Amino acid sequence: MAFCGDTVTFELELPFSAHGAAWLRTNLGGASKSRREIIHAVEKEEIRLDGAWYDIPMNLTGEAVFSVTVPLTEPGHFQAKCFFMETGAHDPVWPEGENCIINAEPAGTCGANIIYNAFVRQFSETFRSRGAEKERIRHLAGQIEEHGYTVIPESGKFRDLKEKIPFIFGELGCRVLHLLPVHPTPTTFARMGSFGSPYAALSFTDVDGALARFDPAATPMEQFLELADAVHYHNGHLFLDIAINHTGWGATIHEKHPEWLMRKPDGQIEQPGAWGVVWEDLTRLDYSNQDLWKYMADIFLLWCSRGVDGYRCDAGYMIPVKAWEYIVAKVRDQYPETVFFLEGLGGPVDTMCRILGKANFNWAYSELFQNYDRNQLENYLPQVFDISAQHGSLVHFAETHDNLRLASFSKTYARMRTALSALMSVCGGFGFANGVEWFAEEKIDVHDICSLNWGAEENQVADIR
Repeated sequence: MAFCGDTVTFELELPFSAHGAAWLRTNLGGASKSRREIIHAVEKEEIRLDGAWYDIPMNLTGEAVFSVTVPLTEPGHFQAKCFFMETGAHDPVWPEGENCIINAEPAGTCGANIIYNAFVRQFSETFRSRGAEKERIRHLAGQIEEHGYTVIPESGKFRDLKEKIPFIFGELGCRVLHLLPVHPTPTTFARMGSFGSPYAALSFTDVDGALARFDPAATPMEQFLELADAVHYHNGHLFLDIAINHTGWGATIHEKHPEWLMRKPDGQIEQPGAWGVVWEDLTRLDYSNQDLWKYMADIFLLWCSRGVDGYRCDAGYMIPVKAWEYIVAKVRDQYPETVFFLEGLGGPVDTMCRILGKANFNWAYSELFQNYDRNQLENYLPQVFDISAQHGSLVHFAETHDNLRLASFSKTYARMRTALSALMSVCGGFGFANGVEWFAEEKIDVHDICSLNWGAEENQVADIR
């Protein structure tokens, strides 16, 4: 793993004295050509000819020793290997072993990749109520729903979060605002909890109207764009959480492309899951259909055009590597520095490495937050550093929406785990869910109401900064 602006030196040492020349065969510098071949293989059924490969002459730097230094000028997944051609010979002599693989990352991702994970729904007054008042509201809502009504609490808005941008980037010093999914969610049919799951997208192209204020001067999508502009104004990057492995029940895809739904032999639609849990509010998509790949690539491109700089790909290990290879190539053809961030928790490590490498993802989740005592940390961290050096950076999260709040154990514990994530980070890649800075104790329930503890007098804002 290296960065644009770095150089790589290749050296070939012969075990014998001979007359001839040495060469480096590589596709470095040919990212656009490699991407086009990946795209055309899917869209035009063309055979990939590896036309980006070419030979670079190496310099004789000692007795039977050749070398060449090559600059990395563009992001991408590249390969290279040296060979020797003896004078008068027709066949090159290759060293044993596999090709050298280089994953070149955008120059701007070499450090300070600090992620603030925000759940837009939580940025409202409703989510600040706690204790007896919250229980009273829940009781009232339950009584109403017993009579056949649906009660949906007031949600935080894009503009509420926008007001916090100077704090997130200026006070805390974060560099990336990562939003949990903002797509429309089920409100009556197959709804989970008070709101419906943000991971049960009904449309991948739209935003949930509940996240916007009613304003005749600005549509919900335009209010999302206001948030994107505010992030970029503060020299930040906006990441969007997108779960393309599945949809919510009643999604637009069900109407337009029912053939893309994964079905069991008896015709029932498959419901995905992990860790022995079935996500009953979701429907699994069938990635054996390449038309689905093309559709999803267009979804990513659409959000790039709206100012999204990167994607957290939820349950990304469930998508075939070849599908990701195509989607990433399609996006990078127009937006070459887009960051793809794999949520591979619960998936095989070798699948994660293939997605980081062959599919050219940039980052993946570290599981540091699921390792607790000294023995676990000492066993796990070397693996993090090894994978990060070879394939792509693993990002430590002090806390996510999937685990219990650190401060619910103790404030000292929260401080120490947050510091551990930062100090053990690779390329400064660490993150935390909103509320960590305020010692929030209520676990984030993506289906329901929970407090951020925003503005608490005792906090770790200064520690994080």
